[in-house]
Amino acid sequence: MTAATVIPMPRRRTFFGEPPALAYLAFTEAWERFSYYGMTALLTLYMTKLLLLPGHVEHVAGFAALRAGLKAAFGVTTPLALASQIFGLYTAFVYFTPVLGGLIADRWIGRRNAVVIGAVLMSAGHIAMAFDASFLIALTLLIVGCGLLKGNISTQVGQLYPQTDDSGRTRGFAIFSIGINVGAVAGPLVCGLLAQIWGWHAGFGAAGVLMLAGLATYLAGYRSLADASVKPAARAAPAMPWSEERRILLALGAVAAITVFQSIAYYQISNIGLVWIDRFVDPRLLGFTIPAAWFNSVDSLVSILFVPVLFALWRWQGARGGEPGDLGKIATGAWICAAGNLVLAAASTLGAGISPLWPLFGFSLQGIAFLYYWPTLLALVSRVAPARLKSTLMGAALLSLFVSNTLIGRLGGVYESMTPLAFWLMHAAIAATGALLATTAGRPLQRFLNAEAAKTA
Repeated sequence: MTAATVIPMPRRRTFFGEPPALAYLAFTEAWERFSYYGMTALLTLYMTKLLLLPGHVEHVAGFAALRAGLKAAFGVTTPLALASQIFGLYTAFVYFTPVLGGLIADRWIGRRNAVVIGAVLMSAGHIAMAFDASFLIALTLLIVGCGLLKGNISTQVGQLYPQTDDSGRTRGFAIFSIGINVGAVAGPLVCGLLAQIWGWHAGFGAAGVLMLAGLATYLAGYRSLADASVKPAARAAPAMPWSEERRILLALGAVAAITVFQSIAYYQISNIGLVWIDRFVDPRLLGFTIPAAWFNSVDSLVSILFVPVLFALWRWQGARGGEPGDLGKIATGAWICAAGNLVLAAASTLGAGISPLWPLFGFSLQGIAFLYYWPTLLALVSRVAPARLKSTLMGAALLSLFVSNTLIGRLGGVYESMTPLAFWLMHAAIAATGALLATTAGRPLQRFLNAEAAKTA
C-alpha cells in the first residue's frame, strides 16, 4: 500500500485528555453538588432564623419526636445547638448510606441504575425542602438518594482507567473534583441569593430543579458508562484470598480514619462557620452586602483554581523524585487545614465587625487542603480496593465523613459555651492531630498499599 492510499485513523475524542464518559460523570456530579451545597449553605441559618422559631417548628411533621429524642440522647436545648445537631446528623447520614448503596449496586441493581434511582429520590427531597411540613421527609429522601448515587458514581470514574494507570486515575478524580467544586461554588451563590431575595423556600426549590438537571445529564450518557457490577451468579469466589483482602480493608480503613480529623476541621466551616460569619463578620465589601451563604462557595472556588497549580507542582516534584505519596498529600492537606482554622481564630480576637477578608482567606486555605486530601483518598481506594468490592469500599470511604459530620454536629453544639477563639483553636488542633498521624503512620501504610496495588497491576 502506498503512502497516498493510507487511510488516517480517526482522532480519538477525549474530555480534557481523559475518557469522554468522564464528562457525563463530572457534569452529573456538578449538578448534584450544586443542589447539595446550595441547600446545606442555607440549612443551619434557615433552622436558627426561621424553622425552629415558634410559629414554624410546630408545623414540621414528626419534629416533636425528633427534638425529644435528641434531647434525651445529647442534651441539646438551645435552637443553635439543636440546629447544629440536625445539620451534623443529616450530613453524617448522607455519607453513611453510600456504603449500603454500594452493596446494593454491587450485588443487585448495578451502578447505573443505582445512580438514576438516587438522583430521582434526591430531586424529590430537594423539592420537599420547599415546605416546612415536609422538612424531615425531605432530609430522609436526600439521605437515601445520596446513598445510592454518591459512591457508585465515584466508582464509575475509577472504572474509566486501566488498573495500571495510576496517574491517569488521579487526574480523572481531580477533574471529577472540579465538577464537585463547580457545583459547590455555584450552589450557595444561586440558592443563597434566591433565599435572600425571595425567601428560604425559593433557594431550596432551586436546588431541586438543579438536581433534575443532574439526572438529565446522567441519562444522556447512560449508555456510554460501564456497569461492571458483580452479578449474583459471579460472586462465588473472591479474586484474592480473604486474608489478603482483609489486610487491604484494614489499611484503607486506617487511611480513611486519619482523614476524619481534617474533615471535622474542614466541614465545620459549612455549619458553625456560617453562624460565626453571620454574627461577627461585617458583610459589606466594596459597597456590596455579601450573603452569609456565599462564603460557603469560597473553598470550592479555590479548589477549582488550584487544580492546575497543584498538577504543575506535582509534575515538577515528580520529575525530581520528590512528589509526595498518597499519605504525604493527605498530611499536607491536614496541615493547611489547621492553618485555615488558625486564621479564623486570629480573626476572632478582633471582636465584632470583622473584615470579610479574614474568612475569605481562611476558607481559601481550606479549599487547597481539600484538593490535597479528598481526591487522593478516592483515587487510592479505586486503585487498591479488590475488584469485587470497589463500589462497597468507595462507599465505605465516605464513612469517614459520616463520623466527621456526626462529630461536627456535637462540637457545634458547644459553640455557645466557648469563645470563638477557643472554638477555632480547637479545630486547628484537631486538623493538626490528623496531620501528625498521617506523617507518622504514612510510610508503612504507603509501602503496604503500593505493594498490594502492584500485585494487581
